[in-house]
Amino acid sequence: MNRDQTNGNADQLKGELKKQYGKLTNNESKEAEGNMDKVKGQAKEKWGDAKEALSKTFNNRRD
Repeated sequence: MNRDQTNGNADQLKGELKKQYGKLTNNESKEAEGNMDKVKGQAKEKWGDAKEALSKTFNNRRD
């Protein structure tokens, strides 16, 4: 697991917490902010997945 994947997971968790807080307090702005954080986290995680796959492919061909 690389740093982008870890940061992506953390952003998704942070986003979910903000989203739930927004729902609990009827704060639509905070809920939307949480959704955006989740999307940002998913993008980071996908970027990390792509980097990981590229690294594995490169290392396998080198061996």
